[in-house]
Amino acid sequence: MEKILFAASEAVPFIKTGGLADVVGSLPKYFDKETYDVRVMLPKYMCMKDEWKEKLTYCTHFYMDLNWRTQYVGILELEYDGITFYFIDNEYYFNGFTPYGDMYSDIEKFAFFSKAVLSALPLIDFRPDILHCHDWQSGLVPVYLDNFRYGNEFYRGIKTIMTIHNLKFQGTWDTKRVMDITGLPRYYFAPDKLEAYKDANYLKGGIVYADRITTVSSSYAEEIKTPFYGEKLDGLMNARANCLSGIVNGIDYEDYNPADDQHIERNYSVDNFRKEKVKNKIALQKELGLEADHRVMMIGVVSRLTDQKGFDLISYVMDELCQDAVQLVVLGTGEEKYENMFRHYAWKYADKVSANIFYSEPMSHKIYASCDAFLMPSLFEPCGLSQLMSLRYGTVPVVRETGGLKDTVEAYNEFEKTGTGFSFMNYNAHEMLGTIRYAERIYYDKKRDWNKIVERGMQKDFSWKNSAKQYEDLYESILC
Repeated sequence: MEKILFAASEAVPFIKTGGLADVVGSLPKYFDKETYDVRVMLPKYMCMKDEWKEKLTYCTHFYMDLNWRTQYVGILELEYDGITFYFIDNEYYFNGFTPYGDMYSDIEKFAFFSKAVLSALPLIDFRPDILHCHDWQSGLVPVYLDNFRYGNEFYRGIKTIMTIHNLKFQGTWDTKRVMDITGLPRYYFAPDKLEAYKDANYLKGGIVYADRITTVSSSYAEEIKTPFYGEKLDGLMNARANCLSGIVNGIDYEDYNPADDQHIERNYSVDNFRKEKVKNKIALQKELGLEADHRVMMIGVVSRLTDQKGFDLISYVMDELCQDAVQLVVLGTGEEKYENMFRHYAWKYADKVSANIFYSEPMSHKIYASCDAFLMPSLFEPCGLSQLMSLRYGTVPVVRETGGLKDTVEAYNEFEKTGTGFSFMNYNAHEMLGTIRYAERIYYDKKRDWNKIVERGMQKDFSWKNSAKQYEDLYESILC
């Protein structure tokens, strides 16, 4: 039995701010239980819902040195969906109203977390063969592991994997302060280890010391070797290219299933979507106060409203787009300029644009189920989950060819009658608009072809089963 421990800062259903939580919460249950014992270790945040906090059971506690401080480390556990979750408890570090605060406190918080993960292992009677670390918050785990091996036989031979969910977030702070927090020897703060551009960089440490590095799509694994996508670490990604691979994320096909989704007006499947899916559209049009017309093409957007997601492209051609026979439904929060931009157009074109500047899980399901197309013109996208959800619900994605979007959406070819969506290459507003209008033309003039695109998309399998199999192969290659 191979033992695997995931170390991460969030996981569904306990705490979630983004796609990382979906991966860490969903992936472990899809491994072959006979071969792999996969467990997860998370911080116990005060802002977790009480319904979860009340279910945690005490496991053990101890005190740990963090350089010159001595800190309490409590360990609680909970079995959920057949997976054991451990929670590291320390009210000083994990007491905020949100999982992440300002960078200054997060740097110390996740140094504590990384060291506590390793320090807890001998006491919970679980010595993993592989420590699978996710993003910069657990980037120091491989570094501390390297340091621990010298003094303790227990830690020798444990392998590490570093998974990068978004290279943009690296966990950097000034070197002197990080040395003071971590207690790591000066030796680790050299340019070929933790130091990058005069600062200490947690993610870089994880990448340097991990046995393998993965990211969340094959295209993104290639892109981050280039200066544009590499976030100043492209040199390091090239240096470690022989250990770098991309495995595309999945989605939980039980949670996202139009056949039995409780949030939507009318359930449907690949067999009857031609008749049933449109009933969701009419219900949503009425709910949002848009013109109720089942024939009009409805385009959905569910996203964080940030420049990474391509909203400056949408902003640039929004007036032109609103001249077309389309409706646009937006759900999300983010940068004020984008929130206000959508509010403005919802006021200007009240019967065509609905701006829902908040986040709601039920509303996101309604949008996936109701819309005809789903717009995702990202500047960069390590994997992206929204396009997988839209494919699952028969909502045709219109995407820019980058990262996971390129790997998961096959562009429509009207001559060969293939493809599951529409895509454009350059980060250009009118190229995007041209692609949307091409999609409109197929939707209005070639309805049978459009329905075939929907059908092919719904038949694709982007469940976690596929991803889990690829991770199993990766684990085998490290352990053999």
